[in-house]
Amino acid sequence: MNRDELLRRLTALDFVAVDLGLYLNTHPHCEEAITKYNEIVMEADKCRQMYETSFGPLCSFRSVSRKAWSWANNPWPWQETFNFEL
Repeated sequence: MNRDELLRRLTALDFVAVDLGLYLNTHPHCEEAITKYNEIVMEADKCRQMYETSFGPLCSFRSVSRKAWSWANNPWPWQETFNFEL
């Protein structure tokens, strides 16, 4: 996958994780939702790791720095030039 495809996939997975988390707040014993939530979170973690291995950190507090502190390199995730086009 290229950079934009990984970002789109990660955005979708994170959205589903948040949505399922909200559902689980009101349905805490729903085994199907818990299972799906766990699957989505693990898939998002893999996707995030693939992205960061290829393109660098998405956020400073979740990423290790291999050589120099690369978090300060432009563009930053919240800048328009960083984000994929929908």
